[in-house]
Amino acid sequence: MKKLIKTLKNIWSIEELRNKITFTLLLIFIYIIGTHIVLPGIDPNKLEELAKGNSKTSGGLLGLLDTFVGGSFNRASIFALGIMPYISASIFMQLMTILVPQIAKIQKEGESGRKKINQWTRYLTVGVTAFQAIAYISFLTQTYGSALIPAYSNYFWISTVVILTVGTLFVMWLGEKITDKGLGNGTSIIIMIGILGRLPQAIVQEWAFRTTRGAGGLLIMLIEIVFLIAVIMGLIMLIQGTRRVPVNYAKQIVGNRQFGGARNFLPLKVNASGVMPIIFAQAILFLVAFITGLGSTTQASFLNDHTNIWYMVIYSVAVIGFTFLYTALIFNPKQMADELKRNNGFIPGVKPGQPTADYIGTIMDRITLPGAVLLAFVGILPGICQVAFVGMTQSFSTFFGGTSLLIMVGVVLDTLQQIETQLLMRQYDGLMSSGRIQGRQTATTTV
Repeated sequence: MKKLIKTLKNIWSIEELRNKITFTLLLIFIYIIGTHIVLPGIDPNKLEELAKGNSKTSGGLLGLLDTFVGGSFNRASIFALGIMPYISASIFMQLMTILVPQIAKIQKEGESGRKKINQWTRYLTVGVTAFQAIAYISFLTQTYGSALIPAYSNYFWISTVVILTVGTLFVMWLGEKITDKGLGNGTSIIIMIGILGRLPQAIVQEWAFRTTRGAGGLLIMLIEIVFLIAVIMGLIMLIQGTRRVPVNYAKQIVGNRQFGGARNFLPLKVNASGVMPIIFAQAILFLVAFITGLGSTTQASFLNDHTNIWYMVIYSVAVIGFTFLYTALIFNPKQMADELKRNNGFIPGVKPGQPTADYIGTIMDRITLPGAVLLAFVGILPGICQVAFVGMTQSFSTFFGGTSLLIMVGVVLDTLQQIETQLLMRQYDGLMSSGRIQGRQTATTTV
């Protein structure tokens, strides 16, 4: 406890770090206020009554989106779409830089290329947001039609599309400002705040349910919390897990000085794909159920039932498949081998060039398999917890795994890593007495 207080004092004593934390908290506060401002043309009182009995956003893709935006999707707020259109546009542009050589060439132009791609991403965000806003209005009219104010019906469509688009762009701007002048990755922090916004309500609901069952219910609640802590610790190990490949650099004698000759390590992440396979798998299963209409039939209702064994099997296979696919897209062993060769680096016992690329690719395939299996297990943990802990509420079970927990743990690690870096730069002790905190971006796959 004494070391914790000392560390907090050290953090607050650094003016730059203090300003970053204050600035980040201020923008987060602005975002939270915006998530509670209801769109014009909607009666907030009727909306609240209808939202209590609404089950359309409790699962599937809509439930995932509502989780990311902190429930503002179901509250019909001006930030109902949150930053998700920008995330979709960013993912699309990231894939394009891999699949389209012309865009990949622009990305390699340095700062100017990066700015150009970011500008294209913003333009694409406007289009994606406008399209999603139209779909969201259809959802509102079908789900909360009685909450709409008739006198405003002539202006509701156009005003809602404009406000939702501007709201998403404003949230995107908040995320960029947090990244530039605040602490951590602004986009990830905004998503994490949205997820954490539902945690207190989920705990209260679980507590209310368990307390009605007497002392036995309280014991189960305690066991659930202990298990949640254990899951978080295991997830930290999965995110930080790396395979370190030894790399030697050739010695160069220039005059009386020696350059190179150092030994380093090439860190290959066990979970290089991050949370993307889980998002893809959830979206695909939801779309299959929605397009084919299987979700309404008794034979295939398991596609919307996270506790069903067949859902878990299909979901796990999808996550493992998407993990290998996405890792293959973002991981380029040939480029890494070329970078090593260009910098006079080599892996002991492996010839430079194509043999090095084959060696790195083989190691990556071997460590991706256990990483994919563990990632699939994390994805189905909420359903397992609902079965194991009988009566666990669905809102509370989502924090035991899946996308929500992966994003929260990853963002917290990234933020703590930045704080620790600031402390070590100024000759302070780190946040841990031994070892270093590694975020998702510490162990990169580039040389």
